[in-house]
Amino acid sequence: METEFERVDIRPVLIKGKIQLQMSHNDGRATTVKNIEAQSNLILPLLNSGYSNILVEHIEGSMAIRITKSGDAHVGYEKKTFKQEITHDKKKSRLLDPSDPFLLEVGIADHKGVIKPSKQDKYMQVEEFLRLLAPTLKSAIEAGQIQTPTDEKPLSIVDLGCGHAYLTFAAHQYLRSIGIPVEVIGIDIRMTSRDRNNEIAKKLGIASTIQFRAEEIAVTSVQSADVAIALHACDTATDDAIAWAIKADAKLLLIAPCCHHDIQSQMDASPEPWGGVTKFGLMRERLGDLLTDTLRAQILRIVGYRVEIIEFIGGEHTPRNLMIRAVKTNAPPDSIDLTRYRDICDQWGITPALESKLPAPFIG
Repeated sequence: METEFERVDIRPVLIKGKIQLQMSHNDGRATTVKNIEAQSNLILPLLNSGYSNILVEHIEGSMAIRITKSGDAHVGYEKKTFKQEITHDKKKSRLLDPSDPFLLEVGIADHKGVIKPSKQDKYMQVEEFLRLLAPTLKSAIEAGQIQTPTDEKPLSIVDLGCGHAYLTFAAHQYLRSIGIPVEVIGIDIRMTSRDRNNEIAKKLGIASTIQFRAEEIAVTSVQSADVAIALHACDTATDDAIAWAIKADAKLLLIAPCCHHDIQSQMDASPEPWGGVTKFGLMRERLGDLLTDTLRAQILRIVGYRVEIIEFIGGEHTPRNLMIRAVKTNAPPDSIDLTRYRDICDQWGITPALESKLPAPFIG
């Protein structure tokens, strides 16, 4: 027998004071969810439609049924206590408690501890950024790429181009909440940002482990860090952030680029057949974005980082949703990496800003 869906999940839900069954099924491409009446005549046909594995859970245990190819049923029972959860809308677990005082101070939440509608997208960007930071950091520590943080030698993080410091404070508060000793420094060229953020840190009583400086990224007085982060540093400020991290021998980089004007301004003549793409302004702009981040990733590979380019949040929250995630491994680059980098630059007649910000030996 061939089943209509790969998997069907059914659970009771309480809707307007009435128990219904929420049924979700997947056809291999998408998941569909619908609510149906709690009647056995709607469920029994599913049980007889060819599924080979059936699991029934109740508050005192579970029953597992496996149908063999010969049609026999193997039934297993397990005694276990389950908690019944029949609320219709399950709240997604958040890393950042909306009532955390720092969210009020930086203007993301209101005085009731509710995220402001106008700040929902920014809140989600920071939240998803942290969802990537936590496991990546854990893996780097377990692999010995970053020393296990202690109170005597806490993890050091630098936020390059921190602006209003949404991410800076969030990283500090979240990592402390999961027991990781950390010291955080936020760098931004604006003195008003420095003064505002340092005042917030004092108000929250955390000024001993988080501080802010009004400096250009390229000439900051900060000399080193375990982790370098940057969320939407504009144009070549992202290159300043990556260049600083490389020179400072940062072990982990999480960089979400913003606008990309540098390479786009150099794309005067497109090598054929790419002229068929760049004759359209929008496509030329997007291709410039891709080239910029590709070359940034390639440089990081050349200087000894393991690099991934991933989508860290859905496009509905920000169109700038790519992240460059890099971990320092000191692995020597493959010769093909440098060859590809040079070939791309030569074909397009471009020189990435990041290359010009690094000493020649870094590129080879």
